[in-house]
Amino acid sequence: MFETGFPVRASLSLTLAAVIMIGCADSPPPVKPPVIPHPEVVIGAGKVVPDMPGETHLRNVRQITFGGENGEAYWSNDGSKLIWQTHGGQSGHPCDQIYIMDLRTGERHMVSTGNGRTTCAYFMQGDKRILFASTHLADIKCPPSVWRPGREYVWGIYKGYDIFTANPDGSDLRRITNTPGYDAEATVCPVSGLIVFTSVRDGDIELYSMEPDGTDVRRLTNRPGYDGGAFFSHDGTKLVQRSGYLKDDKEKQEFYALLAKGLVKPSHMEITVLDRDGKNFRKVTNNGKANFAPYWLPDDKRIIFASNMESKDGRDFDLYLIREDGTGQEKVTHNPSFDSFPMFSPDGKYLAFASNRHNPPGHERDTNIFVAEWVDAPKR
Repeated sequence: MFETGFPVRASLSLTLAAVIMIGCADSPPPVKPPVIPHPEVVIGAGKVVPDMPGETHLRNVRQITFGGENGEAYWSNDGSKLIWQTHGGQSGHPCDQIYIMDLRTGERHMVSTGNGRTTCAYFMQGDKRILFASTHLADIKCPPSVWRPGREYVWGIYKGYDIFTANPDGSDLRRITNTPGYDAEATVCPVSGLIVFTSVRDGDIELYSMEPDGTDVRRLTNRPGYDGGAFFSHDGTKLVQRSGYLKDDKEKQEFYALLAKGLVKPSHMEITVLDRDGKNFRKVTNNGKANFAPYWLPDDKRIIFASNMESKDGRDFDLYLIREDGTGQEKVTHNPSFDSFPMFSPDGKYLAFASNRHNPPGHERDTNIFVAEWVDAPKR
């Protein structure tokens, strides 16, 4: 989920007990994701923008969107398209709707209904269908913003959210969740097509899995606080997510009081990893700040994520690398505002992310999508 109206954007849509074996694939041994043959994509969308000092992992950065609020841009499996949510700017929508862009040409089209609020879109296996969460069945109007200027930041866990699949042109819309409360933050296993998603159906914010048609729902986490925003590793054996940590009974009481109102305060989130069956839950970060939007590097040993760990006022988010065991942390971006929602292209050559960088005067809070060539081992 991508909640707007704050100088930083935390997904803002900001994802275990023993469970029956679910897995990204049915068999225990690791399975390589299917190879989807396609010609190399030449990115022609957008324009090249100036490099930021110190960003040695990024080269030939291209700005893909221009104005408004854009976030959570995720690649198609063939590497030729991005799907993301946007409002304001070019779209003119009062709250987020889902768009797909062809990165070769820059052509874009809306795939959601244009009603309600949407979030967390993703391409399914083979790129023949997409999924996203939407409130349009609960109310065609935008749900009210929960941003409160001058007060602690919270974001809305809108109870009208359900998860839908559709063709890439928006046709054949199918609802695959139908329970009271928030269902969103869905992503797809590259090996089997299994879906992981976040839900409050059992009274807390937990991580679940389901089949592509919405059947065989299984709960993966069982701890107080937020668990969600998960992504499968490329081999389908692990999940990386964000997890909220509540340090005492007072914080627990506040968390559940806010949750009862459909709100979450994302002040302390850590990056965590768990096995594909929900077992072996472990912390990756442990800095007490707001860490979120994790994604696996192509080697499935390192993770890129967003954090405000170095921000004095909590508003400056940058991208960082870290090994799964919590070692080897390295700062990737050095933009003095907001960088988040990183995702590598299927071939590992590009990184898509959202940022407040390069905004014109009067539009400093716009969030746009950028795509950069990835330099894994830059020269020092």
